[in-house]
Amino acid sequence: MKTIVIFTITIVIALIGTAFMPLKTGLEIVQEAEKADNGWASSSNTLTMTLTNRNGQKTTRKMHGYTMEVEGDGDMSMTIFDTPKDVKGTASMIYTHKIGDDDQWLYLPAIKRVKRISSSNKSGPFMGSEFAYEDLSSQEVEKYTYKFILEEKINGQDSYKIERYPVSKSSGYKRNIVWLNKANYRVEKIEYYDRKDALLKTLSFSNYKQYLSKYWRANTLKMVNHQNVKETLLVFSDRAFGVNLTKANFSQNALKRAR
Repeated sequence: MKTIVIFTITIVIALIGTAFMPLKTGLEIVQEAEKADNGWASSSNTLTMTLTNRNGQKTTRKMHGYTMEVEGDGDMSMTIFDTPKDVKGTASMIYTHKIGDDDQWLYLPAIKRVKRISSSNKSGPFMGSEFAYEDLSSQEVEKYTYKFILEEKINGQDSYKIERYPVSKSSGYKRNIVWLNKANYRVEKIEYYDRKDALLKTLSFSNYKQYLSKYWRANTLKMVNHQNVKETLLVFSDRAFGVNLTKANFSQNALKRAR
């Protein structure tokens, strides 16, 4: 009898210990998300950007772009505007870094000049949209510190809700709240809080598609600015992976020649 009692107590203690085991930390969650998305190498796409002002008036722009992973650092990307005529030929290039501020440039065809975006301007709007320059960089793990909040459903999906704080002093945000799908670490939604800790914007991800039987990409992104009541919608199409790209495709001379 004594043996049975001891065995029962041992099982109960083990179960209690399991019940109170710590959940994953915010950092562990985003590290797993990063692992799940590593190895895609390079990609290209076309996209439509629709700007909606506070009166409901819409402006549409067509673009195309490409991106390349860089081993040991962040991604390189370039986006070229195709229409309308007033922005045709404008091109943006970004080198995202794991540590330190990203490098960003904008080619303006009207003056045939490459403009470097300083770190102090990265919280500003990209080409009149509700996306800031810093929103367009790849979201490297090292660029934030993290706190796990809870697990909850969003868009009908079981998700991790985490809080992240930008490391860079030049960020326009005090913090973000991010929802990551538990099944595959897809980002479901991000809330952006300004330096005064007021809700500034919400980015929603939808129309996900899996590529190369592994990598999930949202083909519709909607950014809503709660303070100026404007919206920007990005719709991606013609995604392709395994594009033949090298670092030479991301030089300032390549930016000037981009079409």
